[in-house]
Amino acid sequence: MSGAPGISRPRGAIDAERWPDVVAVPRCSAARRALARAVVRHALNGLPLKVAMGDGEVLGRGGPLLEIHDPDSLLRRVATHGLVGFGESYMAHEWEARDLVAVLTVFAEHAATLVPPPLQRLRALWAPRKPAEQRNTPSGAQANIQHHYDLSNDLFALFLDASLSYSAALFDQLPAAWPDLEAGQHRKIDRMLDLCGVGPGTRLLEIGTGWGALAIRAAERGASVHSVTLSAEQRDLARRRVRAAGHEDRVRIELCDYREVRGQYDAIASVEMIEAVGAEYWPTFFRTLDSLLAPGGSVALQAITMPHDRMLAGRNTYTWVQKYIFPGGQLPSVRAVEETARAHTGLRVTACDGFGAHYARTLALWRERFAQQEEKVGQLGFDATFRRMWDFYLAYSEAGFRSGYLDVHQIRLDGAS
Repeated sequence: MSGAPGISRPRGAIDAERWPDVVAVPRCSAARRALARAVVRHALNGLPLKVAMGDGEVLGRGGPLLEIHDPDSLLRRVATHGLVGFGESYMAHEWEARDLVAVLTVFAEHAATLVPPPLQRLRALWAPRKPAEQRNTPSGAQANIQHHYDLSNDLFALFLDASLSYSAALFDQLPAAWPDLEAGQHRKIDRMLDLCGVGPGTRLLEIGTGWGALAIRAAERGASVHSVTLSAEQRDLARRRVRAAGHEDRVRIELCDYREVRGQYDAIASVEMIEAVGAEYWPTFFRTLDSLLAPGGSVALQAITMPHDRMLAGRNTYTWVQKYIFPGGQLPSVRAVEETARAHTGLRVTACDGFGAHYARTLALWRERFAQQEEKVGQLGFDATFRRMWDFYLAYSEAGFRSGYLDVHQIRLDGAS
């Protein structure tokens, strides 16, 4: 996919009060800066990229073009904040890419080798640590969710399809176009409901309401749905959508932490919510599922995943996505799901299917739509730096799935009969 048209790139238009770490280029020691320069130059020279430095020097082995306008500022950011600094450098207009997804895909494909092994072993010394306030305690989890999902329902409506589904679609075939997206979202939801056996009379618990698409679809099947979310914005709109669909008698939506849910359910469905649980609380999450699931019931999870070794390597690292997009987030591996469930519950994984290429296409469609709606995004009060940040987030995510560094799985867990 080429760079999204319409995303503005104004220089010198950054609100210092709102974006202090983007405006301020950090200071660092000469030794740290020299080490960062050596590591960055070594990494760039080994990549299939054409890297145009601000002084006319060209690095890399050839490929998508990466233009670094301010090498010194980028190096100081990376030296101080690692890959968080790399993302902030983009937000500050210190580098550009004509095809941002292609450039980020190259980085994702070579993520395991960008940092030399000796420095990887010293990761705890140089990588930023997760802030304590982002822990997913009951109060922390609500703040983390609201940071992203309570931005504005109107914002999400500008780039999502009519189903308002903010997760991977499952297309009939690839490549898919915008008119295919809504059907792809319904296909994903139907497979989730099939996975955990939702039909007439099913008592379904949904953890993570979104804007109500799955709850409405389940109600159409005759299920009784209890859906919980930590986003007040999502709850309010989801309730209105349920009412408009005529399913108020079958769907109850609450602002409620998963740890506070009580009762017994024949089926539990959760779409891309486990990423917000945090590794520290995975045992609690699965124990909660186990305690709420009626005998003979099934759980269907849709989860963004990453390879187990990469998950372990970065488990305690603070990332750009955690700082700016999803505070408190942590992607599991399929193995982590299996091992956590086995170690702490009677739940067992009985089915698992990945479809990462479909998520890459979903993200590409969202990003194209977001670019087309840039003027309206601005009218909602989101400044140029936010729009650039969001463009980077969508491109960064697409690159993860295109490279195979990320995947998305639908997973069924069965409890004891």
